[in-house]
Amino acid sequence: MGQIADFTVGWALLLWKASCVSRLKQTMSLYPSLEDLKVSKVLEAQATIAAKMAPPAIEAETPSAGSGLYPDLQELGDYMGLDLNSEDLRQNMAIVPAAESGQADSNQSTMNNMVAPLTGNSLGLHRAEIKAGVREVILCKDQDGKVGLRLRAVDKGIFVQLVQANSPASLVGLRFGDQILQLNGQTCAGWSTDKAHKALKQAPQDRISVIVRDRPFQRTITMHKDSTGHVGFIYKRGKITSIVKDSSAARNGLLTDHYVCEINGQNIIGLKDSQVGDILAAAGSAVTITVMPSIIYEHMVKRMSSGLVSQMDHSTPEV
Repeated sequence: MGQIADFTVGWALLLWKASCVSRLKQTMSLYPSLEDLKVSKVLEAQATIAAKMAPPAIEAETPSAGSGLYPDLQELGDYMGLDLNSEDLRQNMAIVPAAESGQADSNQSTMNNMVAPLTGNSLGLHRAEIKAGVREVILCKDQDGKVGLRLRAVDKGIFVQLVQANSPASLVGLRFGDQILQLNGQTCAGWSTDKAHKALKQAPQDRISVIVRDRPFQRTITMHKDSTGHVGFIYKRGKITSIVKDSSAARNGLLTDHYVCEINGQNIIGLKDSQVGDILAAAGSAVTITVMPSIIYEHMVKRMSSGLVSQMDHSTPEV
């Protein structure tokens, strides 16, 4: 009897551990926005109920668009102010059978394995991605001996202050705020702005190796437009001045005293507020903005004339 009791306790403990691991995996999932997290939870709950109610079958049937796994449009149409329609759901939400565990496989973004039932197909999310790690790019000077790049020393590091449109620097994908770790094998830590520009000037014409870390002072925030087409923040000359209560911006942790550097991966530095408004209006229902704290931003753009800023590359990056 004692052996049976020990076996029963051991089996129960094993099941408990498996349950804890399963729950831990769910809680460790990453989502581009709070709205994605909430909708994912709704889908998981519906899939769990559907799995419990479904009779056993030899072959799993592919659910139709009207099945219990598909979110109710009336339910989600006004969900947290979101304006969703059937087309949005077809494009962004995977309709899949429930797994054996009773969980639905949420539509997953390929970026950082994020679970993104609402924004999984958003190009802006992918264009704005700040990748971890470092990479190498190779620059060649143009016919005038220029690479279209201005650098700035900040906290003993060298950063990209400006990328000119249609320049060699823009063609290799350098962006405002990128950190330059090495130039042709020379470590840039501790360099002054003048030393960095001198190194670029003395570099060979046809091959400049640049080791880059993506925008360490910046972060991205994904938000969703409400039924009026707004995400919920007010800006002046690119600086976020206030957040609308109960808006997507508020839910997703957008802060004041930050500058908007990009919208869906497109650089907007130096553009007029009206131009920024047009870009926001033309963006899809999911909007990913890249922001930088004011104290860093203002140091980065210090002493840049308006004429120089107007040369900034404002093209939409390729994914």
